This record gives sequence, C-alpha cells and structure tokens, in this order.
Amino acid sequence: MFEEQEIIDLTKEEMLKRVRGVFDEGYRLVQIGCTRGETYQIDYTFDKAYKFLDLRINIPLDDPELPSITGIYDCAFVYENEIHDLFGIKVAGINVDYKGKFYRIPVKAPFSTSEAAQGEPGSGKE
Repeated sequence: MFEEQEIIDLTKEEMLKRVRGVFDEGYRLVQIGCTRGETYQIDYTFDKAYKFLDLRINIPLDDPELPSITGIYDCAFVYENEIHDLFGIKVAGINVDYKGKFYRIPVKAPFSTSEAAQGEPGSGKE
C-alpha cells in the first residue's frame, strides 16, 4: 500500500514564500533532489506526521540559479552545495558555501549540459 504524496509545482519566485510556509506549519526538510531533462527539476521534500509534501520547481538549463533556503532550513546547505557541485546551478545566498569544493571530483558539474562545465581533467576547464 502506497501513500499519496502531494507534489506542488512552483516558480522559483514563489519558492521561498512557500518554503517559509511549510516551515511555519512544522514540516521538516527530508531532501532536495535535482534531475536534468529539458530543464533542471528540483524537488524539495518535506515531512510532517509521516506525510510527505514535495515542492517542485523547474529552471532553465542555461545560466541556472536558485535562491537558497538556508535562511529557513539551515541544514539545506548540504543539498545546495551538492546541487551546485554536481549540476553547476548557482545558489544565491547560501549560508555555508563551499564554492564548488564540496565534492572532490575530476570533472566540474558532471551532470550539467554546459560544455564549459564538462571540461576534461587537465583541459583548464575543470
């Protein structure tokens, strides 16, 4: 038996207000996940009383940027640094910013579609 999970699509402009609302309602942050397709899909998953709520935003692949939610959920810095390092998405206003050094990986932003971010080690683009 699977429980329904509510998924709410938002714009990135609506996101901070909505995240503040779920925080004020007592939800805890479970995870932030990112996938790449025609856009970057970022899912913010929250839980309250064993019920999941998912806030989803899509941002363009070219020059992607997100506002940080670390001003609301401090622990989000881990997910936001990961998204920056693996996808090349800029996170504006992050409280603890590793500046692209959260992971030690040979290729910068390996899940990005940007050619510059796909530089080979030693090419000067990493």
